[in-house]
Amino acid sequence: MRTDVIKTYKDVHSWVGIIAGLALFIAFYAGAITMFEEPLNRWASASARIAAPVPLERTPELVDKVLRAHPEARAAYTVHLEPGPDMPARVSWTTGNRRNPGPTYLAALAPDGTLQVVEQQASPVAQLIDVLHQQVGLPFDHEISMPIMGVISLLYAVAIISGLIVLLPSLVKDLFALRFGKNLKRMWLDLHNVLGLFSLPFHIIMAVTAVIFAFHDQIYAVQGAVQQIGAPAMERRGAPPGGPAEPPALAEVTGTLPPAELQRRLAGTLPGFKLRTISFEYNAKEGPHGHIAGIDPRYGARAPTYGMGEIDTRTGAILEADYLPGRQDGWFATVTSFFTLHFGSFGGAPVRWAYFFLGLAGAFLFYTGNLLWIESRRRKERKAGAVEQTRATRVLGALTVGVPLGCVAGISLTIAAAKWLPAGTGALETWHSAIYYAVFLAAVGWALVRGAARSGAELLWLSAAATALVPITTLASVATGTGWSHDGASRLVDLVAAIGALLLAIMARATHRRAAGGPRDSIWSATPSAAPAPVAASATAGARVSVR
Repeated sequence: MRTDVIKTYKDVHSWVGIIAGLALFIAFYAGAITMFEEPLNRWASASARIAAPVPLERTPELVDKVLRAHPEARAAYTVHLEPGPDMPARVSWTTGNRRNPGPTYLAALAPDGTLQVVEQQASPVAQLIDVLHQQVGLPFDHEISMPIMGVISLLYAVAIISGLIVLLPSLVKDLFALRFGKNLKRMWLDLHNVLGLFSLPFHIIMAVTAVIFAFHDQIYAVQGAVQQIGAPAMERRGAPPGGPAEPPALAEVTGTLPPAELQRRLAGTLPGFKLRTISFEYNAKEGPHGHIAGIDPRYGARAPTYGMGEIDTRTGAILEADYLPGRQDGWFATVTSFFTLHFGSFGGAPVRWAYFFLGLAGAFLFYTGNLLWIESRRRKERKAGAVEQTRATRVLGALTVGVPLGCVAGISLTIAAAKWLPAGTGALETWHSAIYYAVFLAAVGWALVRGAARSGAELLWLSAAATALVPITTLASVATGTGWSHDGASRLVDLVAAIGALLLAIMARATHRRAAGGPRDSIWSATPSAAPAPVAASATAGARVSVR
């Protein structure tokens, strides 16, 4: 391959990586955390003070009392077949509608048989992290952020292709090369190449699926316009997003099979499908019907942790299997494969752990990419006779430190705050969002003011302290009697956070040593550069041209 071709693709790879890299760091770091969204929800959410769930066979008695006392639940309520720490009740329902959901209520029978209803106080912190992942950290409405994320994903795909072309000529020689030593640029390049090459299939999957998710609405709008399937689909699904204006009469929602019988019939219809929930719904067009949710380890799921289907709650017959694992046609199975590959919703815990580490490695890949560009720029400027770093290089160095570490510290601190924020305020989303963005913007501003060298170690210590607050919060909440959800999944959150805090502290010490003893003309050095020596006019002119 000609040298000029490689240089062209190298320039494309560098500039595209710089433009998209910082946003992609946020997407990958937050995405890695969402691999364990359910354990995080258990850790962050207060346990509901409610009686133990009734046996499945007594569910009709509980449902009858709920529907009589709370008519709003007649339009839709859910029976949970496997109550646990994150859902301690047998029956729940949500007010509002799909566009504007309201609170979720849990129902149980007290020991004396009376109905007990409490409002669920689920923490929104895991949802916030998922939104940061989806919107690459942009604090805009979903409709605005997603197209921007789509463009960033397209740039990401260009960076993957151009980077692979650049690496091809030296692929065999540099495949397993990890040269640690005084040449820091070579070390970062080796790490960057190894991470990028061995996780290439993962990155291709992420780039392609992210583009599809970003332009999901536009793709379906075009498909609906061409095939004219939009209106029939809405008619088939029946009720509008707002739901019925008035709760249906009690007689209209009766006649459904008991949950235990539905479970038995579905076990025969869907062997291998582990049923988690059955929702019982009613609207004037479809009458009594419902949805089931669960998992089948043999197939990928459309949602991150479950697949779903529509059933007739009077007979147990399956009405719609478009999103039901193992029962989809070729088209829906193909579409589902994109979701499955992106979410890692196949293969169980081993795949989730693999995606977790691949997500962290991806975030580190974008970080090392910016480091390589800065080091290359420094060497070019030094060869051209410039001693001081240009403003563009200093700003990029500060952003390379501030944006990733602001994201890490912000996420850690807003997670730690989950057990201390007042649960009954009704504004938890606002609190968590405000904490994250306040820390993130403060970190970016601090990096721009202090410079990359000084702020690097300082923000790493901040990130380590914020991450250490997660297990410390658990210990403090237990000591004060306000702790909750201390099952194995919750302890996993504390363990991972403790390890993360330790690694960040080690990185902070290494960064401090680098700032104190590194090359004085580097932006990673906290030691001021020596005064520039006089140079000839021609050399000065050449340096100016080079810097531009």
